[in-house]
Amino acid sequence: MSSSVTREPRIAGAEAGAGAGSPAARPAGAERSGRKAAAVRGLLAAGSGVLLYLSFPPRPLWWLAPVALAVLAGCVRGRRARAGFRLGLLHGLGFLLPLLVWTSQGVGPVPWIALATLEALMIAVTTAGIALVTRLPAWPLWAAAVWTAGEALRARAPFGGFPWGKLAFGQADGILLPLAALGGTPLLSFGTALCGFGLYAALLAARERPRPATAAVAALAVAAPLGAALAARPLVSSAAEDGTAVAAVIQGNVPRAGFDFNAQRRAVLDNHANRTLQLAEEVRAGKTPRPDFVVWPENSSDIDPFTQPDAYRVIDSAVKAVGVPVSIGSVLAPETGPLRNTVIRWDPAKGPTDTYDKRKIQPFGERIPMRSVVRLFSKDVDRVSRDFGPGKEPGVFDMGGSRVGMVTCYEAAFDDAVRSTVRAGAQVIAVPSNNATFGRTQMTYQQLAMDRVRAVEHSRTVLVPVTSGVSAVIRPDGKVVQQTEMFTADALVAEIPLRSTETPATRLGPLPEYALLVLAAGGLGLVLARRIRARGRAA
Repeated sequence: MSSSVTREPRIAGAEAGAGAGSPAARPAGAERSGRKAAAVRGLLAAGSGVLLYLSFPPRPLWWLAPVALAVLAGCVRGRRARAGFRLGLLHGLGFLLPLLVWTSQGVGPVPWIALATLEALMIAVTTAGIALVTRLPAWPLWAAAVWTAGEALRARAPFGGFPWGKLAFGQADGILLPLAALGGTPLLSFGTALCGFGLYAALLAARERPRPATAAVAALAVAAPLGAALAARPLVSSAAEDGTAVAAVIQGNVPRAGFDFNAQRRAVLDNHANRTLQLAEEVRAGKTPRPDFVVWPENSSDIDPFTQPDAYRVIDSAVKAVGVPVSIGSVLAPETGPLRNTVIRWDPAKGPTDTYDKRKIQPFGERIPMRSVVRLFSKDVDRVSRDFGPGKEPGVFDMGGSRVGMVTCYEAAFDDAVRSTVRAGAQVIAVPSNNATFGRTQMTYQQLAMDRVRAVEHSRTVLVPVTSGVSAVIRPDGKVVQQTEMFTADALVAEIPLRSTETPATRLGPLPEYALLVLAAGGLGLVLARRIRARGRAA
């Protein structure tokens, strides 16, 4: 590495040689100065996490993400792995504590702090690796790959993963968004991280006048993602390939926010049925175009219509009134086994036909791992008295001649869940969701941004019916063309393009992410090889 690498100050007595064990091995003033510098780096690392949080919706400050990572790079560059871990933990807490505060709604701070700390520890492991690879030539490239590898780990472990907070999900308004169509969310995250680390490298180059090759690498680290996003721009299109359809999104609203909305299950069902009946009246009066199909939210009927005749009648009456297929979000309760979070395709003539069972079940929300242990920390686990079980196959319904793929709420955060639905033939993606539990927090806007990124990633219209808002219609270019207010009964009716072309991201699947994992492993392997060679020379 060039001489511009900043090495972490050694503690007193750490130097080898004569007098190493003496208290005077390092001047007291230098030790105080080292502690002060470490404290400043800690504050900057935590501050970089806060900056990253501010880059996420509902704020349109996407450009803060590269700035945040540039600040983080300034903290960890050239440090030991131990220091990188410590600084990364501070960064992760600064980022995730405010980002995930909505998880405390109705259950108190313990689950929120536990989740944020666990995820921050995983970010800390990532930044420990980043600290190591910053000693290599072209370090922004290696560092961005390691960051993306850390996101891949968080998306898979523990308990099936928690991808919330991916860099990509904060870039729905950003200029790098077309990268999602090229290589999915991993490439978009990688490009954002590379810009941030490259920005810091460019600042160093401007200050220290390094070799021309070092300055060129810094400039390329910023320019390459921008150039790739510009080259990928033709992949982003809202043109209709298979004609158009008129879709209706129903938001029936809930009696009250929070976990206790479930106690009013019949009222929630009635709200969605009544708003659909109102839509049918508006169509008959010529006030609204007749939809080809209608989508209801997740949990719009938490009463199982297959076992409760009254719920069946309410839904069937609403569907017959509107006269087109309707997808219904329901909870099915078989006599044995786990509950099912199910979307039902309901035909006005045939009644319920196809079903889709949610495949990604939210840990500590829809299922409780290690229930007896978790109960020691929070009695709220008993709100989930019976776990949900996962489905196995993608759900794509024929809805009035359109192939509508179902991705239920939490699943939108997972690359494979959305991609497999599109690969199964979806021309449109529907993301039925229920955010009523989280009130008026930023959670709904964070999830809406995910849906916008998914629209571009797979070049599909995304319909977002939510029990209490924000419901939306998103074009394949990621633009929101209609949306509701929160906690307001409403219906969105829009003509949408039907598309069947698969983007490179859809076709390549996880391959871009695997390539970045190999790149990250290569960087860490180079660091290890250097250390082995250095020890061999010293022996």
